[in-house]
Amino acid sequence: MTKISVVFENNKKWVAEKLAIDENYFKSLAQGQNPEFLYIGCSDSRVTAEDLMGVKPGEVFIHRNLANLVNNVDLNVMSVLNYAVQELKVQHVVVCGHYNCGGIKAAMMPEDKGILNPWLRNIRDVYRLHRDELNAIKDEEKRYNRLVELNVQEQCVNLIKTAAVQKAYQERGLTVHGWVFDIHTGKLIDLKIDFPKILEGIMEIYKLF
Repeated sequence: MTKISVVFENNKKWVAEKLAIDENYFKSLAQGQNPEFLYIGCSDSRVTAEDLMGVKPGEVFIHRNLANLVNNVDLNVMSVLNYAVQELKVQHVVVCGHYNCGGIKAAMMPEDKGILNPWLRNIRDVYRLHRDELNAIKDEEKRYNRLVELNVQEQCVNLIKTAAVQKAYQERGLTVHGWVFDIHTGKLIDLKIDFPKILEGIMEIYKLF
C-alpha cells in the first residue's frame, strides 16, 4: 500500500469514528464556522495548531507559513487576517513560533538560499533590530531560541500596524498574543509581550484610526 493509499484509508477510519460518536457530526460541521481565534503559525510538519491547543474543527482559523511571518506585502497572510478579523469576527489573533524552527535557523546562516532569500530577509531584519541583545548571547542555541521569540514579537507588532486589527481593537477589544511552542516539552509559552512599551513614542505614525 502506498503512502497516498494509507492517507485515504486513514480518512475512511476517521469518518467512521466521527459518525460512530455523532451521526450528525459532518452535517453540523457543514453549517458554518464561528472561531474565536486566528492562529498564525509555522508550516513545520511537527507543529499542528489543533493538537497543541487542544481544539476542535471550527474553533480556530489557521494560517501557516515558513517561520510564522506577518509580512505586510504578503497578500496571503493579509487576506487571511482581514477575513478572520472583519468577516469571522475573531476575538484573538495569535502568532505562534516554535523552538528549533528551521526557517529561523536558515536566516541565521550567511548563505544564498535562492528563492527563500526575500522571505528570510524579514527574519534577518528582526535580528538587525535586536542585534545588541542577540550578539550578547554567547550560547548559539540560546541565541537561536531568543530570535524565535523576538521574531514572534515583531510579527505581532506587524499585526498591530494593520487597519483591520486597529479597527477591531477599537470596536470590540480584539487582542494580539505572542506564543512559542517548546518542541522539547510540548508546552505553549505565552511571551506576555508589552506592546505599549515596545510602541511607546512611535505608535502615532502607525495609527490609522
